[in-house]
Amino acid sequence: MNNKGTQALFKSDVQVVKELVKDASITVSTTDIDGVKRLGLPLKAILSPMVDIPYERADSMAKRLRVGRRSLRYKGLTVAMLIYMFIQIPLTLLSLMQAKIGLKTLYRNEVVDCVKNCDLVISHSDESFKETASLLPLNFTWAVTWWSMLLSRTCEILVARSFGKPVVMFPNSVGPFRTFVGRWLGRLSLNRCNCLLIRDPISYEITEKLGIYSPMILTYDTALLFAATHKTASHEFSKPVVGVSPGMYSNSLSPNELNNYILAHSSAIDRSIEEHGLSVAFLPHYVSGFRLDDMEISKMILEKMRHKDAATIIETNDVDEFKSILDQMDMIITSKMHPAVLGASGYVPILCIAYDHKQTGFFARLNMKDCTIGIRALSSQIMFEKINHVWNNRDRISESLRNTIPLWQERVKAAIRQAMTPYVKTEKES
Repeated sequence: MNNKGTQALFKSDVQVVKELVKDASITVSTTDIDGVKRLGLPLKAILSPMVDIPYERADSMAKRLRVGRRSLRYKGLTVAMLIYMFIQIPLTLLSLMQAKIGLKTLYRNEVVDCVKNCDLVISHSDESFKETASLLPLNFTWAVTWWSMLLSRTCEILVARSFGKPVVMFPNSVGPFRTFVGRWLGRLSLNRCNCLLIRDPISYEITEKLGIYSPMILTYDTALLFAATHKTASHEFSKPVVGVSPGMYSNSLSPNELNNYILAHSSAIDRSIEEHGLSVAFLPHYVSGFRLDDMEISKMILEKMRHKDAATIIETNDVDEFKSILDQMDMIITSKMHPAVLGASGYVPILCIAYDHKQTGFFARLNMKDCTIGIRALSSQIMFEKINHVWNNRDRISESLRNTIPLWQERVKAAIRQAMTPYVKTEKES
């Protein structure tokens, strides 16, 4: 929940379920119990998953021990958590057998009871079923990370299906799958779902090619439905103002590629300040406290800029504040998916530095392909030219978003209702 996009997706999921099923009692299984509690949502209970995700457990322990991700101690924690995952899987099987013969389970009894007694299991909106970003290489670190995430998600779905519970996957990007392990886990999990909601056409095509026979509905990102639930203090900006939300997966860029990323941003932003008289608000989207999170990337870009006096970094407390500030921008530049989605729902023109098909698919459907740069094509000159293009066409882009986004918001609600209706009585029927 340090990720503002994850907050937006989860809050939107809960919001739309509550709208469609007024008396819904929602229990959440999460690796970040404290983070979900801080959101203050109307939840019956917040429980651990049956099988933890190793890197998330390692991150949590590393923060308590105050060690970095590059340390030997962190690597040891990650290996230990991977080993623990393969202990949790037989413990999960034991609990299932105990529950089926009417015994109290010895391992994570609350979670088992909750799944056993529920009407519907929802795999939340995000990107839970993939191996890598489509425009980035797959290295060993990320292969193991994605495999462990896939394995955890697969176990959750199999637990639900073992009790005969329907599983609906809320809007996700799916794929790419680049190894036998990834494809096998993808088929095992997705074919056990009763309905799959897919948020972009490329993911839909990947899912079809994977050989998935579960019913699928092509829809849109659930975070488009997010609306701030409380007012936040308005920041004073020197207008016109551009919001910059940079960042990249940890260890996904080589040192040279990262340096190019930093210099391209600093140079292009400096030139744009000179050309258009802009002020700049850096808005870190994922602030983890680890090396090269979005806060550190923002600081690295600012440090290389000549016009530091025209820029500021704003660390927001939650997604409500983050969204309210994005809505005040005249333009947004981002490498992350959900600053783009949240900006689009506020009708703000956006330039996206894309590393995955979830981004290129989103902008293609908005007829905004010309507002993207592939991460591999990034340079200061190309970025400056793209900033100029978006800035000079900002009124047209904003008007197009005003005409498109409300339709998408209605369609994603309709898709979720269609997916849920066979299993729970939705508000439209009652």
